[in-house]
Amino acid sequence: MTTPSTADNSHMQPEWSARISWADLPANVRSGIEQILHAPVVEAHGQRGGFSPGTADRVRTSTGARAFVKAVGRELNEDSPAIHRKEAAITAALPGTVPAPSLIGTFDDGDWVALVLSDVEGRHPHVPWTRKELTLVLDALFQLSRTPVPPSLEHLPSLEDELREPFKGWSRIRTEPPPAIDPWILQNLDVLEGLADRGLKDLPGTTLVHTDVRADNVMITTGGTAVLVDWPWACIGSSWVDALCVLLNVRVFDPVFDVDSILDSHEVFAPADAGSITGLLSGFGAYFIDAARQQPVPGLPTLRTFQRQQGEAATSWLRSRLQSQ
Repeated sequence: MTTPSTADNSHMQPEWSARISWADLPANVRSGIEQILHAPVVEAHGQRGGFSPGTADRVRTSTGARAFVKAVGRELNEDSPAIHRKEAAITAALPGTVPAPSLIGTFDDGDWVALVLSDVEGRHPHVPWTRKELTLVLDALFQLSRTPVPPSLEHLPSLEDELREPFKGWSRIRTEPPPAIDPWILQNLDVLEGLADRGLKDLPGTTLVHTDVRADNVMITTGGTAVLVDWPWACIGSSWVDALCVLLNVRVFDPVFDVDSILDSHEVFAPADAGSITGLLSGFGAYFIDAARQQPVPGLPTLRTFQRQQGEAATSWLRSRLQSQ
C-alpha cells in the first residue's frame, strides 16, 4: 500500500450515499412526524453525510419550532429501519450530560421508521480537520468517558464482543488476499494478527462508547462545543476508543496530520499506552480492509469506499508507528 500524498488528499471530500428528501416520504409518514411536532412542516433542508439512503432533514414547522428528522423504509434498505429503532431506544436513554441531541419522538408503522430529534444549531467539522475542532470533539469524548452508564443502557453489548470477529480480518485476508492489497500487509501478517489480538484485549471497559465517531457524526455548535449524533452502534467499553477513531478519521483526510502529538497531549488518551494504540490500529485495519472488499450493500453504494479509506488510514499510521520503534 502506498501512503497517499498530501497533494492527493488535503482537499479530499467524503463520498456519501444519495438521500431521499422530505418531499419523497410517504404522506402517512410525513403526517405522523407532524403529529409528533404538533404542527405542519413548512420548511425542510436536506443534510449531507452518512450512508443511509433515508431522509436527513432540518425542518421548521408553522409555529417556528425546529427539529431534525431522519426516516427510512425497508424499500430503501432492508436493515435500516431496525437500525433507526436501535438508535431511537439508545438516544432516549442517554443521560442529559452526554453531548447528544434529545429524542422528541418516533414514528414507526412497521415499514417506515422516523426519528424526530432536537435540532443542533451548527455544522459538521471541516475536513481536512483543524486542530481546534478536533480538540472540541476530543473534549466532548472526555466528557462522555466520565459519564456513568445509566441502568437503562447497561444492556448494551460489550465493545469486545462486537469487534471480536471484525478484528480477525487479517486471518481472512491471509486465506484469501484481496487482489490489490499492499504487499507490506502480506509480508507482516503474523505481526499484524498478534497486534490485533492485543488490541482486542484493550477493548473492555465500563464507559459508554459511541463507536462511530467521524466528521459526519459530529456537529460543531454555534457556541463552540461538539455534539455527537447517530447512536445506533453504542456499546460498553474502553474510554478512549472513540477518540482513537476520530484520529483515524483525521488521517483519512490529512495523512500527515500530527496525530501522535494529540495522543501525547490530550487527557482522553491518558489511560492508553503505546502498545494499546498500535494494537487497536491493527484491529481496525483488519476490520476495514476485510470489510471493504465485500459485496456492495444495497442502498449504501459508498460504504465500501469509506471502509477502504479508513483501512488505508489505519494501516499507514500503523506502519509508521512500527517503523519508528
